[in-house]
Amino acid sequence: ELKEIVFIIQSQSNSFHSKRAEDLKRDILKQAADLGKELPTVLLLHQMDGHEGAWTILPLMRDLSVTYGRNSSWIFFCEEDTRIHIVKLLETLGRFDGSKEWFLGKALYDEESTIIHHYAFAENPTVFKFPDFAAGWALSIPLVNKLAKKLRSEPLKSDFTIDLKHEIALYIWQKGEGPHLTPVPEFCTDDVNSYKADHCATTFSNFLPLCGEPVKKEDVFVAVKTCQKFHGDRIPVVKQTWEREAALIEYYSDYADISIPTVDLGVPNTDRGHCGKTFAILERFLYHSSPRTPWLVVVDDDTLISIFRLRKLLSCYDPKEPVFLGERYGYGLGTGGYSYITGGGGMVFSRVAVQKLLASKCRCYSMDAPDDMVLGMCFSGLGIPITHSPLFHQARPMDYPKDYLSHQIPVSFHKHWNIDPVKVYFTWLAPNTEESLNRKKAGYNREDL
Repeated sequence: ELKEIVFIIQSQSNSFHSKRAEDLKRDILKQAADLGKELPTVLLLHQMDGHEGAWTILPLMRDLSVTYGRNSSWIFFCEEDTRIHIVKLLETLGRFDGSKEWFLGKALYDEESTIIHHYAFAENPTVFKFPDFAAGWALSIPLVNKLAKKLRSEPLKSDFTIDLKHEIALYIWQKGEGPHLTPVPEFCTDDVNSYKADHCATTFSNFLPLCGEPVKKEDVFVAVKTCQKFHGDRIPVVKQTWEREAALIEYYSDYADISIPTVDLGVPNTDRGHCGKTFAILERFLYHSSPRTPWLVVVDDDTLISIFRLRKLLSCYDPKEPVFLGERYGYGLGTGGYSYITGGGGMVFSRVAVQKLLASKCRCYSMDAPDDMVLGMCFSGLGIPITHSPLFHQARPMDYPKDYLSHQIPVSFHKHWNIDPVKVYFTWLAPNTEESLNRKKAGYNREDL
């Protein structure tokens, strides 16, 4: 029965994202009403709990077990851009015995072991499957109850959340004692209009959001963090690839090199975090750039980014809101920690967010503190939400499953390890690749990267 499914939309509190989630909720309830069915429960994740770590889902298991453990059969999770065909979803879930422990989803796996998964299953990473959230995924209530019981006796460790879908699958698997992910072919990431979607209970169509005209080139100020030792190898890559997309760009270093040119902020380079440098960049943006420039992007000198696509994405966000956007990680979320935007994929700030941050007096506890984590701590303290976009990437294309990247038009990748970064840029990020992401272009085939 439809009323036995609890839908949880993995929503965010930013106005653009919460509206999309509300639209999906309305669609689910309308389909249910049109069927004459008793309406299911549809919850928005960002409204469920004041707990900072609600987005990591496992901390919610105890509440889900208490509230829905007796009268429901399934908890079905999906993203705001997942599209659900209710009749087909009921048929699909009906194939599984809801009195048993089930973990259902569209299976992803690593082709090679990767740093973002701590090189898990190094001998053969393809054996471990984890769900593509975009296709939706489901837990049977007996499994929810089991997880809730485990969490009561063993609280979540307070360390890093880096790739939630992989970490949830690992936690459920429990070193082989819990269920593996069961792949469900009806959970799809094909476009709803695709001929391949006929059998699908779920589809996913949003490769790159666009909400009207892209923001103007002059509305995005780009700050590149570098240092003298990388002037010779990393900066030339930026100049060969994405620099020409940026109307406003400055390179911040520990040494003023007129040939680039770089700006010496008077902050010595540090081997570890670059908190002092990043806060100096924020102050320079706020007090020395045009007050009419609404957006700041801070990237590393080994970040590969499409400013062209970022301008499209930013059309969906209100620069009058305090926006802090990028790839979201978490620290200590099981014990009241905070979320943050990981720096290598690029950190995007609205001017309002920078104003509120600098007015708060929240600052680095040391010059070499990790800048992205300090920023997360500061914004958390201010009650300003982190806004996650899966289109920013802290690692290289080969560090993500091909099937996961196949329903994205990425905005960024990071690191130059063991790759040709110019080739990666022209294969994945250059403006002319946008319409032909699954074909050969610029002389390269992205399948090879």
